[in-house]
Amino acid sequence: MTTPLTPDFRPQYHQLHRVGRPGIWRSLVGSVLALVLVFALVPIVAGGVAFVLLLATGDSTAEAGAVLDVTAEATPAGLALLNIVIALAIPVTWALTWWLHRLKPRWLSSVAPRLRWRYLFVCLALSFVALLASLGVSVLLPLAPGESPVGEVNEFTTQTRNFLLVILLLTPLQAAGEEYLFRGYLTQAFGSLVWARRASQALAVLAPALIFALFHGFSQDAPVFFDRFAFGVVAGILVIRTGGLEAAIAMHVLNNFLAFGLALAFGDLTTALNATGGSSWWMILSTLTQSLVYLALATWVARAMGMVNVGPAIGSTLPPPVGDPVLEGPPPRV
Repeated sequence: MTTPLTPDFRPQYHQLHRVGRPGIWRSLVGSVLALVLVFALVPIVAGGVAFVLLLATGDSTAEAGAVLDVTAEATPAGLALLNIVIALAIPVTWALTWWLHRLKPRWLSSVAPRLRWRYLFVCLALSFVALLASLGVSVLLPLAPGESPVGEVNEFTTQTRNFLLVILLLTPLQAAGEEYLFRGYLTQAFGSLVWARRASQALAVLAPALIFALFHGFSQDAPVFFDRFAFGVVAGILVIRTGGLEAAIAMHVLNNFLAFGLALAFGDLTTALNATGGSSWWMILSTLTQSLVYLALATWVARAMGMVNVGPAIGSTLPPPVGDPVLEGPPPRV
């Protein structure tokens, strides 16, 4: 049974599925489809295309498989494929939003409904400030046995250059893809399952954060898992507070730039891509500092910039008309 919406109902970001086609089953089916498509079907298709292209350029079957397998040894081509696969989560979530809910894809970006670029770029600067706070805490933390604060600088090679190009060009799309999937579609899907305000917000934040952490691998140790779960919680809170994905995308992009950049400069990119163990619980203090400082700054700036975190009044009850569904128009521009 669908609860009718009053004409003055103004949905928060996580409530937007409620103003699409009625039926909780749509959000549940869409969530399963999104995960299966992004983590099963898309990798098979994209990996198959990349494999055939490598064979066509003269690689053997074994060589092509080794190039694309980032779990054994990361290569620029393998990293590029991984980033492209995850970036394809954006059109996947757009398609599901339109097909299942008859909501135009722009409602995944924010309640505006659009990607608010000015706020996104400001958040990139804020995430850098939060990173500095995190580094300040990290230098005070004890090191694990045998761990050194900074390793030797790696030699800059042609492969290093190629990795840098892939990271600079594709990592922002990869980070955005994860946000459109986990903080975008899944947040709206889980937020539509219950009506109680606090329960809806909690489910919309915690469920995608848990799935986000789990889909980074079942072999990760407890500190790494908790770190990723905490990231998902903070990003989810920001999406609801600010009414869009911009702050979460900015934080995700900078985190990935930092992780890959440090791995290229001082460590090993294969290890960075497959971080599963050997982490200390002390790192949680550093990452929590970064997340909480960023949460406070991004929330404060959003309010200072007049960001809206609710959509316009729907003006009618369900079911919505065919077309640009439901919402009469965007809220005032900020």
